[in-house]
Amino acid sequence: MRGRQWGWSGIALALACAFMPAARAAQWEAGDLGEVALNGQATLVGQAKERLRSPYASPVSLEPEYERSYSLSATAFMGWRPARDTELFFNPEMVQGLPLSHLTGLGGLTNGEMQKVGGTSPTFYRARLFARQTFGLGGGEEQVEADANQFARTVDRHRVVITLGNFAVNDVFDDNGVAHDPRTQFLNWSFLTYGAWDFPADARGYTGGAAAELVWDDWTLRAGRFRLPKEANGLRLQNNLGADVGDALELERRHEVGGRPGALRLLAFRNRTSMGSFQDALDAWAAAGGAASGTVPEVTAVRRRQDKRGLGLTVEQELADDVSGLVRAARSDGGSEVFAFAEIDASLAAALRVGGSYWGRGEDEIGLGLAQNGLSSAHVAYLRAGGLGYFVGDGAIDYAPERIAEAYYSLGLPGGLSLTFDYQRIVNPAYNRARGPVDVAALRLHAQW
Repeated sequence: MRGRQWGWSGIALALACAFMPAARAAQWEAGDLGEVALNGQATLVGQAKERLRSPYASPVSLEPEYERSYSLSATAFMGWRPARDTELFFNPEMVQGLPLSHLTGLGGLTNGEMQKVGGTSPTFYRARLFARQTFGLGGGEEQVEADANQFARTVDRHRVVITLGNFAVNDVFDDNGVAHDPRTQFLNWSFLTYGAWDFPADARGYTGGAAAELVWDDWTLRAGRFRLPKEANGLRLQNNLGADVGDALELERRHEVGGRPGALRLLAFRNRTSMGSFQDALDAWAAAGGAASGTVPEVTAVRRRQDKRGLGLTVEQELADDVSGLVRAARSDGGSEVFAFAEIDASLAAALRVGGSYWGRGEDEIGLGLAQNGLSSAHVAYLRAGGLGYFVGDGAIDYAPERIAEAYYSLGLPGGLSLTFDYQRIVNPAYNRARGPVDVAALRLHAQW
């Protein structure tokens, strides 16, 4: 295995943070200055990948040999509420880790924490720095519970909420209680959000921009505009919110079925920046002689300003006491290269969460998930011709949808700790039935306060 250095100083720091004696969701009055809050988390994930069948491979393929991987993150969630409807948050974060196969070789990569990792030495940076302003419009009141980056308080049932600054797009969009957070739920990227949503973010999963939410009883309409990276999956973000941008629009309807809560969410998204088109790459390659030229198509060589558009739909429903399910589907136009998230053009995922109250372990939970990822016809043709994407491309492929099954058991421990056992089986990795399947086991230690 390459890079065996585990960065023990960073691990020691995160574990020290994990065991700090602190009250969960700490929030207190600060005299004339308003309210302040301090929360934190630390997450250590270790993964191991078994050998897989591999008659051929490329530099961005999953390696055929046994591999080990780890990721480590520690975050402080600092909040200040200077006025009743004004909240400010700052999240410094530390990460380090070693990915499987250089973080390539799959549509649905195996560790959602890995999008934040920069190497085996601890890296410190600002994850979030944003303001949230709420404008009450009446309609009665409801209670908001304290959480990381959220003050406990009473708000109007009719309200407008503006979020402005640096944060993660899925802090606001696609929020749900089943498949959302790789620190406590499913690890695979296919369950983190819509797999086919190339959502605006830097290489760590954060961006800058603004989002507005209109909440009206059981309905919420959200709209946002965000900065895209200057380079595909890079850390530096574009500065012009009028040109190189990612837009999102989401309509949510909360409901009850048989007295049990649920929600429907419809998402529309668009990215506009300089991206390479798979068809343009194929056309340029054919004009140069195609396979007879001894070359392969290159999507990064034909970049031009264009749009990537798509839709997503989520159904979330409580099925029984302490049991919830989710089905999520999305599709992008699939015409251009991946720019900010996973190399997936069509995605379908179903997930089930079962709480441990059924076996007398109220802090435990089981998660079961199935996902299928697919590519557009132009994307498939590009890979069949030997083209490589940012994450996938084996030099040629025998196309088949990538299928993922994931199961985890989270064991609740005293002091805000949890220990999770996770298993993933991935069939047709990187959309190639000629390779794999691959099995990945993981152990996750998480602390929050």
